[in-house]
Amino acid sequence: MNNSPITTSIFDLFKVGPGPSSSHTIGPMKAAFDFLQRIRQLPESIRQEANAIQVHLYGSLSATGKGHGTDRAVVAGLLGWQPESTDPVALLALLKDPTTSYPVQIGEKTVALKPEHIHFERKKYDSPFANTVVFELTSGGKPVFSEEYYSIGGGFIVRKGEETAEPSSANLPYPYQTMKELKNQLTVHALTLEQLMLANEMALTGRPAKEINQRIDLIMDFMHKAVRRGLRHTGTLPGSIKLRRKAPVLYQQARGLVQSSDSFLIFLNAYCLAASEENAAGGIVVTAPTSGASGVIPGLTYLARHHFHYDKATLRKGMWAAAAVGFLVKHNASISGAEMGCMGEIGTASAMGAAFLTYCAGKPIEAVEAAAEIGIEHHLGMTCDPIGGYVQIPCIERNAMGAVKAYNAFLLATAGTPANQKISLDAVIKVMKATGRDMSTKYKETSEAGLALSATEC
Repeated sequence: MNNSPITTSIFDLFKVGPGPSSSHTIGPMKAAFDFLQRIRQLPESIRQEANAIQVHLYGSLSATGKGHGTDRAVVAGLLGWQPESTDPVALLALLKDPTTSYPVQIGEKTVALKPEHIHFERKKYDSPFANTVVFELTSGGKPVFSEEYYSIGGGFIVRKGEETAEPSSANLPYPYQTMKELKNQLTVHALTLEQLMLANEMALTGRPAKEINQRIDLIMDFMHKAVRRGLRHTGTLPGSIKLRRKAPVLYQQARGLVQSSDSFLIFLNAYCLAASEENAAGGIVVTAPTSGASGVIPGLTYLARHHFHYDKATLRKGMWAAAAVGFLVKHNASISGAEMGCMGEIGTASAMGAAFLTYCAGKPIEAVEAAAEIGIEHHLGMTCDPIGGYVQIPCIERNAMGAVKAYNAFLLATAGTPANQKISLDAVIKVMKATGRDMSTKYKETSEAGLALSATEC
């Protein structure tokens, strides 16, 4: 566990960008963009000497990077593209022609980036994190400048030498590291959860409350646009699996069964599949907390908006509860599939979704904690074993299942007295971390075991 208070912004947890993977697409794109800025600041003599860029991918970036579009992502970043403003159609077009060379502008000259300059290194690499990418500016095949980055899940990156670099917590009015500490702050200062979270966000980012609220609304708008696009789009998803989209069919079924007791679940499944299928197609989604889990929270918030008819203020309250849970998992375990398996992605998203539903319903922090704990508890040990390295099977349906579990966790947590819950959220996060540490790397986003091997006919 980190020994400093949580300093993650809600807008770092919920980030807009192209699918299909926050750790394999958004993270490497951000790392490549950062490297581009650094080489542009090099002395003119070094830049004039250089003539190419080489990229080396390690860990699951190498194992499943092709299916996740990591090679396209690093090209995009080196071309100066950023996740939140990337055109997904243009992104998918990169590297279509293996003979294309991409000119990378570094000052007044350009250096070449060719497809063969991107190396998927399957050998083990000595690194503190599972997903590592090394960029080299080269002259005559020899490095003249290099940087090493780690993609640690959810689109978060760390540059070597800055592993401990975090925003300062000195000015946080209500610091906390655990749910126990968070609840204590709420009690001591007689605050609501959203009041505390908003005050910390204002101190962390310097943004006023009005702007923060508007940005949260905008994040939900991006989520719901992904749902709506997914409900409209039909056909086959990219990649060799040739998986057909299911969300539009489910949505039409739900509309035809509106008087049936099953329609509620069918609508929820359709919404979650819609956003997740958009992610699999490389569309614009919101990490929640990752791209691989970007169907759970959008599906639940869409349901809350259009079926429960919650207003924007209530939805924002729920988003703060979801963020609090996401922060706690990221800080004390990990949201990375390469570190935790799918319990780190869908498990966290389900817990966040359960907290969202519980707090929107006006329940106290004890019930929010119980719901989140139940959400994680019933994803413990879940593997990340995508077929073909694509974020499709089992990932898409797993988003829908995670949302259904979130709703059930909300029901279970509010059915009795939350104080009677035997396992705390802090305790289950510790178990989650230990489970991820003990899990074989074959089951952590490498496509080397599990469904990735048992369904090779796909």
